[in-house]
Amino acid sequence: MNTRNHFLATSLVLALLSSTHALAAQNWPDLPQGIKSGISAQVGDKLFAGLGSSGSAFYMLDMTKPELGWQQQNDFIGPARNGATATAVGNKIYIFGGAGKETTSAKSPILFDSVYQFDITKNQWSKVDSTSPVGLLGASSYSPDGKQVVFFGGYNKPYFDQYLSDISTTDKKTQPEKWQAIVDNYMGMAPRDYKWNDKVISYFPDSNTWQTIDGSPYVPNCGSALIANQQTATLISGEIKPGLRTSEVKQYQFGAPQPWKSLYALPAPGNQSTQEGVAGAYSGESNGVMIVAGGANFHGAKKAFEQGKLFAHNGFSKAFNPEVYVLKDDLWQQANNLPEGIAYGASFTTKAGVLIAGGEKSDRSASKKVYLLSWNGNSVDIQD
Repeated sequence: MNTRNHFLATSLVLALLSSTHALAAQNWPDLPQGIKSGISAQVGDKLFAGLGSSGSAFYMLDMTKPELGWQQQNDFIGPARNGATATAVGNKIYIFGGAGKETTSAKSPILFDSVYQFDITKNQWSKVDSTSPVGLLGASSYSPDGKQVVFFGGYNKPYFDQYLSDISTTDKKTQPEKWQAIVDNYMGMAPRDYKWNDKVISYFPDSNTWQTIDGSPYVPNCGSALIANQQTATLISGEIKPGLRTSEVKQYQFGAPQPWKSLYALPAPGNQSTQEGVAGAYSGESNGVMIVAGGANFHGAKKAFEQGKLFAHNGFSKAFNPEVYVLKDDLWQQANNLPEGIAYGASFTTKAGVLIAGGEKSDRSASKKVYLLSWNGNSVDIQD
């Protein structure tokens, strides 16, 4: 082959590779708008995400027809909210908790105790005539049997409502000392003093009833990543008080006489001496391993807490982390990183891998990006 023909052949191969890459990038369409601190739920091959920073918007991606992209569903009918939790039971998605203003004219946000449902067959929202018995901001939830929703964690509603009211009605500029005292007093409590939900709570849609089904031997935490595999829920990390995370990993076996089991904690990242723990991480399963990715924390908070500083994250910037971990042969190992540090988005276990969508970036903006994470036996392939 002469030099000119070799050049043309090489150019053609590069063009084909570039074209193939471009087509691959379109397999997992980005969200129509950035979504952070929203909700997500999955019904078979249909993935749902919305609310949070997107307000009342709600979208669906059919994994059997990804070329159609995220299709807009009817808008949520309740007040906008952040930090709610959602779980599907049958063809309905149930939304619980979250925080936001009940009306646009309200002076301060509150923790919502209302319940809403979305019927995916009718593309229709309705409010359920029920209130949650505990605050569910930051709670994790799943359905172990297709009949009920089980919850872990959640902020204490009376305590946090009071804090939100005090901080929202105190002018930081004209009353700086009072404002700072409110923050210091709330952030300076010991973990158990926040009285977060330490019970395993269950909601039955058919009877519209609530039940406490178990306790927990652990310090209650919020913002945990959850991986559900039939009746087993694996809860990864999360915060044990505002600004302070835990590296703890635990499993809950629904219906077992002794339902709780501790797994190995997340290891310290390769470039750090301490695993701070992460809140709002992405999680799911791919090719027989669990994957946990991203999440936010405050580097230095754990050491400060161990030194007796209860306002542990005071003076530290919030970090959005890119690390990816996999649980293989009952041990966590660090894999390759995400393209950027990100947290508080949606994650789904699919046949193709773990699809993660949206989230909050280090500049605090809401992301539209969608990535597919899949374990190849040695590392995590990341496809956008």
